[in-house]
Amino acid sequence: MPRTTVAALQIGASPAGTAQTLADILAWEDRIRASGARLVVLPEAVLGGYPKGEIFGTRLGYRLPEGRAAFAAYREQAIDVPGPEVQALADLSARTGASLVVGVIERDGATLYCTALFLDPQQGLVAKHRKLMPTGTERLIWGLGDGSTLPVVETPAGRAGAAICWENHMPLLRTAMYAKGVEIWCAPTVDERDIWACSMRHIAHEGRCFVISACQVQPSPAALGLSVPDWPDERPLIRGNSLIVGPLGDVLAGPLHGEAGLLCADIDVAELPGARYDLDVVGHYARPDVFQLSVDERPRRGVSFTREG
Repeated sequence: MPRTTVAALQIGASPAGTAQTLADILAWEDRIRASGARLVVLPEAVLGGYPKGEIFGTRLGYRLPEGRAAFAAYREQAIDVPGPEVQALADLSARTGASLVVGVIERDGATLYCTALFLDPQQGLVAKHRKLMPTGTERLIWGLGDGSTLPVVETPAGRAGAAICWENHMPLLRTAMYAKGVEIWCAPTVDERDIWACSMRHIAHEGRCFVISACQVQPSPAALGLSVPDWPDERPLIRGNSLIVGPLGDVLAGPLHGEAGLLCADIDVAELPGARYDLDVVGHYARPDVFQLSVDERPRRGVSFTREG
């Protein structure tokens, strides 16, 4: 496969809601096309929003009515998969020729999931990954994914998989994805810290894969009209920190701070066998006689129905 351009689109969810955020994403069409990118990764929860600082009226042992109202309003901004927003993203993929990996809040009945969608220029929505383990108080508002949504997808740039935000810190999840042959590790996130870039470089070096991390960027809560207790007035709510890393841990582009932008790098997955010459953590550097991982990929539904005949 020849050298290919890949990109992270650093953008934030609009405080005006999902419809405006979708319009903001679509406004990047010309720049995506001009970049020649064949794979573009967007941040975690960019459609549906990441409600940083919201407490949803919860105290240990009870919930306040205003928290229920806040959750209902948040659910309204989530999207159905499939649905009209997904179709709009599929159309964007088709028009630009770029595969997309997009972080969304997925609505499934009364439950919300933090999800990454995979969109192909020819086939539209081809897969999704639901975040396996929401972090901290994210568990108040998001359900847990199961092993049935751990895809590795063929894209024009290479075989792509996704881990969302702090899922990237789950060693066994990383091992499972490496074993599936991931070549381009997509990391939608809202983690803006400098240590996040260290984690992305570690994963690239450990998995001997390319890493594309796309983070939201948001101005200060005051600029957004939000009240976040004890938050410094001028500090951005989320400052970005998107970057692209090569298979030996070298930073190819970024980190990008404090502004929206399309961060691009040229990659070639033909470099990966050479990179794995001295480290293949699920191949010659594994010890299956000592360590083994079993992955359950069956869907885990709370209710199932069986009919005779």
